[in-house]
Amino acid sequence: MSSSVPADMINLRLILVSGKTKEFLFSPNDSAADIAKHVYDNWPMDWEEEQVSSPNILRLIYQGRFLHGNVTLGALKLPFGKTTVMHLVARETLPEPNSQGRLGTRGVSYSSNGKVVRSLTGFLSIS
Repeated sequence: MSSSVPADMINLRLILVSGKTKEFLFSPNDSAADIAKHVYDNWPMDWEEEQVSSPNILRLIYQGRFLHGNVTLGALKLPFGKTTVMHLVARETLPEPNSQGRLGTRGVSYSSNGKVVRSLTGFLSIS
């Protein structure tokens, strides 16, 4: 994408587990579910090997946390006119948060700010 992002839009750079990236423009009113559907419907040609069977299993991860489908970009207070990086993964269900609000997944370690720092499964790494 060009370096110029419209002032009323949010540019998302989505990163797959494979490391492939693609940028998409979204409105602050778009939810995580809207984004998953848009990406699924406009699946990049160079992501062909990672194609999934349904938009319902696409999950966004922002700052080490899975986003639930109804969360909007505006609710995350993402900056307009800028690029924000998120991970995009295929996962059937979201983990339940534990008492600290962190993801309760096995094999994942967290730093003090709640970001994923390592995964025994190699699933993701956000620092």
